Formats: sequence, structure tokens, C-alpha cells
Amino acid sequence: MRILLAVVIFAASAWAGYWVLGSRAVTGSLETWFDEREAEGWAVHVDDVSTTGFPNRFDTTLTDLDLADPDTGWAWHAPFFQILTLSYKPNHVIVVWPDRQQFATPHQTLSVTSDTLRGSVVVDDTQTLTLDRATVEFARVGLASTADWRAALDGGQIAIRRTPLRENSYDLVLEARNLTLPRAVHGILAESGLVGDTAQGVRLDASVVFDRPWDRGAIEDRRPQPRSIDLRLARATWGELDLKIAGTLRVDPRGVPNGTLTVQATNWREMLQLAEASRKISPQVLRLLERGFEALASLSGNPRSLDVPLRFQNGLVTVGGLLPLGPAPRLVLR
Repeated sequence: MRILLAVVIFAASAWAGYWVLGSRAVTGSLETWFDEREAEGWAVHVDDVSTTGFPNRFDTTLTDLDLADPDTGWAWHAPFFQILTLSYKPNHVIVVWPDRQQFATPHQTLSVTSDTLRGSVVVDDTQTLTLDRATVEFARVGLASTADWRAALDGGQIAIRRTPLRENSYDLVLEARNLTLPRAVHGILAESGLVGDTAQGVRLDASVVFDRPWDRGAIEDRRPQPRSIDLRLARATWGELDLKIAGTLRVDPRGVPNGTLTVQATNWREMLQLAEASRKISPQVLRLLERGFEALASLSGNPRSLDVPLRFQNGLVTVGGLLPLGPAPRLVLR
């Protein structure tokens, strides 16, 4: 019995020592990271970094956090941020955001509220923090911008997973429910009398190849940039309107996409009415689109359904390479 008791006491003491060393390492690595960012010119403020959770967890809480990267113009303020880790599984963490936080961009500041905003993150290497997979769940999210708009989202999740098929390739899935649009957009659409202010469902399923892996360098250095996008499905359901997009794009170093996306639209005439109400497309182009879409819809056998190829080439977007719609968007992550 004495030998068994001695073994138990020794094991407990060894584990307690491991936990103390581990908790100090977690706290110290974060404090070192903040010091390194500050030395690079970032604006950094953290009131406190503390780790609790003995004996099986390293639960770290950052209090009154402010980070600002002068190179990108992005900044983040949060009253707290939590990183929760099992002490015997340090490459798998749970992150918890507060119910109120702010993100600043070069163009506007967003105030974000949420009932739930948390993520599960698994990394391959605890030093480089190379992402293997992650899932973020959110519920009752609200956005308010200094650019005078507001939006809301009932709930959903984002999942990303590294794939072995190609280097720096990731699968991305987004599901969102009941997206309430900004008032300015809703006001324009209300003039058409076609839809309400809430899109019932949004789904995205894609594979994206980046020019570098998602790791700690994505925050410290620069964001990985997309080089290839295989869009298996992007879908939005809004009242009686149903929009689906699929296709493949290649993205050059300037962020200019090239390739073709096929757009399938149900009740496409109503969508043209929404485009007209938005005043983003000239009446002349709308008339050309309507005539062209009528011809394409007649070929499909369903006048209310439409399959349209959007071609991205030489910095422009065209319908089937014939009817120009305007310049292609630059796909650049800041």
C-alpha cells in the first residue's frame, strides 16, 4: 500500500508540475507574441493574460484586448477573448469571442454583437500553427457599421479543412440562415415589391488553393491569396427567388479572376426587376439582358428558369463572352 500511495503521490506531483510549466508556457508564448507585434509597429494593448483550468485544461483569457496592424489598416477590440485547450491535446483549441466586439478596416468600423460566436481549431504544428481544420458556429449575429448600415443573421456555421489533393488547398463550407439586409438595400428592394428584407438561406461549398498555407504568418506577415477557386455550389434562397452558381476560376497575382461560372436562376425576370430597382445596371444593358435571357430560357424549355455562363476574362465579366457586364472584381485578401 505504501508503494502504491507513493506512486500515486509521485504521479500527481509530476502532473501538477507539468500543468504549472504548461500554463506558464501558454501565457508566456502569448505575451511574447504581443511583444513581437509591438516591436513590428503594431498597436497592442492587453490588460491581462491568465491561464486556469487545472488539472486537465489550459484555459487562457485575454482581457481588454486591442490590436491594430498599420500595414493593412485592420484593428480589433474585444473586452475579452478565450483560448481553451485540453492539456494533453495542445493542437486542438476552442476559441470564444465576446458578445460585443469591434473590427476596424481602412474604410469603416464594424460593431459586432452575438449570442454565440465560438470556434474549434485543429493545427498540425503548435509552433507554426498550420491550420488543419476549423469550424466556427454563430447565432444571433448583428452588424452595425460607421458607414451607416446594419445587418443581422440568425445563425449558421463556417467550416474549413485542409485537403491533401493539392498544396495549400482548403475545402470551405458556409451555411447561414435568415440574413437581414441593410436598411438601404431593403429600401431599394422594397420599391420593387418582390421580396422582403430577409434572405432565408445562404450556402457556399468550394475548394480554394492559396499561394501559401494558413498559419501564424497569415496574421503576422500577410494573408494567403487565392489562386484557384472550384465553386461547387453557391446558393441563395430569397422568397420565391432561387439563385445557384457553380464553376471554376483561376486568379492571377493581381487578384484578377479568369474562368467561367454558370448561374442558374429561378424566376429570373424578378431578379432583373431587383437589378433595375438597385439602379446598378443601366436600362440599356437590362433590355439587352432580358432579350438574351429570354432566348436562353426558351432553349431550356422552362421560361422561368435560366442557365447563364458568366465568363471572366481579361479583367471583364461577360455573358457567354458576348454581352459585357463590367469589370471583374479583384479577389485580394487584405
